[in-house]
Amino acid sequence: MARPNKQVRELVSELGRAMQAYQRSTQAYDDTVGKRLGLNPADLRCLDWLVDGPKSAGELSASVGLKPAATTTLIDRLTAKGYVRRVASPDDRRKVLVEMTEEGMARTYEMYRPMVEEGQAQLLRLDADELTRMRDFLVGIQELTDRHRERLAAETGVPGDRRPR
Repeated sequence: MARPNKQVRELVSELGRAMQAYQRSTQAYDDTVGKRLGLNPADLRCLDWLVDGPKSAGELSASVGLKPAATTTLIDRLTAKGYVRRVASPDDRRKVLVEMTEEGMARTYEMYRPMVEEGQAQLLRLDADELTRMRDFLVGIQELTDRHRERLAAETGVPGDRRPR
């Protein structure tokens, strides 16, 4: 493989800095949302995982990176604040799932809606090829990040640090 030219190397560096700035900006935004809603970072991460649908306490424990007892406390806290509820699994009535309430969805989406709408408008300015490349890059970079997080967890033996995909 040929060595990238100077312009490409500079663009890769600029992209790395832009991604790092984006990650910081996203974290700062989520921190602000959490403060506005009275939620800590783990609470907000839990709600983020629940946007995709109900999860068991075990799935949430792995997703959020908490031990089971701490996950139970987190679920109790979010239930008391009206963000989530426990429901019976439709597949196995003995199994309990946690899902976001309509109120929880509305309260969190209220914080993110303006940014989502503006972001979608920006994305709609791109053509299908650009969107496909962007999607493929983000999927690839997520897989890279997950692989290295799992490597670090395996090296350090951190329990419960296996996030579902």
